[in-house]
Amino acid sequence: MLRRTKIVATLGPASSSQQVLEKMIAAGVDLVRMNFSHGTAEDHMKRAETVRAAAKACGRTVGILADLQGPKIRVRKFENDKIVLNPGDTFILDADWNKLGNQERVGLDYKDLPKDVSKGSVLLLNDGMLEFDVLEVRGLEVVCKVVRGGVLSNNKGINRKGGGLTAPALTDKDKEDIKTAALIKADYIAVSFPRSADDMKLARQLSHDAGGKSQLVAKIERAEAIPVLASIIEASDAIMVARGDLSVEVGDAAVPGLQKRMIRMARQHNKLVITATQMMESMITAPIPTRAEVSDVANAVLDGTDAVMLSAETAVGDYPVETIQAMVRICMQAEREIEDSEIDRRMPQSKFTRIDQSIAMASLFAASHFKVKAIVCLTQSGSTTLWMSRMNAGVPIFALTPMESTLSKVTLFSGVHPIFFNIDSKFPSVVLRAAEDKLVELGLVQEGDMMVMTIGEAIGKSGHTNTMKIVRVGDHSKE
Repeated sequence: MLRRTKIVATLGPASSSQQVLEKMIAAGVDLVRMNFSHGTAEDHMKRAETVRAAAKACGRTVGILADLQGPKIRVRKFENDKIVLNPGDTFILDADWNKLGNQERVGLDYKDLPKDVSKGSVLLLNDGMLEFDVLEVRGLEVVCKVVRGGVLSNNKGINRKGGGLTAPALTDKDKEDIKTAALIKADYIAVSFPRSADDMKLARQLSHDAGGKSQLVAKIERAEAIPVLASIIEASDAIMVARGDLSVEVGDAAVPGLQKRMIRMARQHNKLVITATQMMESMITAPIPTRAEVSDVANAVLDGTDAVMLSAETAVGDYPVETIQAMVRICMQAEREIEDSEIDRRMPQSKFTRIDQSIAMASLFAASHFKVKAIVCLTQSGSTTLWMSRMNAGVPIFALTPMESTLSKVTLFSGVHPIFFNIDSKFPSVVLRAAEDKLVELGLVQEGDMMVMTIGEAIGKSGHTNTMKIVRVGDHSKE
């Protein structure tokens, strides 16, 4: 059984060496996330080279996701690295404080906080661990009463309950990092804290101007993004259900329902979706996941997510390879639990506007009603396989392409498996026979298996898929 759900792993100190990366890729990583909050442009370039070298050594294609830092809405540092605040304490967040913080106040990386809050606003710090009520705003000082106390340490994040912080999604650092992402030929760029479709359109323009061809991922983590979710999805190639900051802003109880809604909406718009944050958090220090984490990952798979993502688990955890192995196990078991009756057997209600989209949908319909082993898609851009991946026909989809960029891009498409394929022929019948031989050579199909194959009669041109053929493996050798 080939796994449909893709696994994204974050790089960090625990996973930066080629040796460890090779083990992670062999274990099942499909895409690596490079966190641009840490490291220089040179660091990112070296990591990208290491990832590609490790993937080549494993004989696999692995995509690269460049995750932009976004606005730093954080407190600054303390004299003794941290303080302890108790309920009822008064504490000041001071945008004009350039010294180290103390028990009474701390400086801010985000200088516009006093403009964004007023008396009665609720601030949540350190992923919601601490809660402050704003008593008053005095110039550049935000005077707060501690409602829920605890340890507050250096550089912890600040959220406003219900949203409302006006920091732009793309900082000057992000704009430079988009240029770096273009240099390393990142397959995906994740935009942190977008509030509207305009944020994604700006990121796309900046990437284009830098010569990049990356797909864009909108990280949904602001309360303001929820009412305009459809327009953000339309302006993006994928979304990430970024449950950390989103949970702090909208409340933890709202997130499971939002997750299901976001996955459903993304698939309806023919866009990709990644589910992220604390999926296997306990495995940072433990060799096996908790039962709750197993259920969390499995439910994301059952909801229809394209990918599940690991963060600190693989970046700084003690068991990066074991975590991936566990996630593979869970994803595959969840996929087995999808009843045959739940496999999509009806076409979407929307009308098809393109010939290649019609071929993709017809292929899925044929595969789900006829006993076939695989769908084989000869593709240049990967668009046909994207449409195919939005529905589950219950069989693997193989994307055969000579385009390296397409191979990397489809690493995030659920149910789609990239295969490098290049043949110098303009005759579809010759190309299809060679593709069949390639799959037999790789052990993916065998004589007698039925396959659905798609191709464009204008060989080598994007967007020209216009032919679907059902073949029995080995029949051409008898001709």
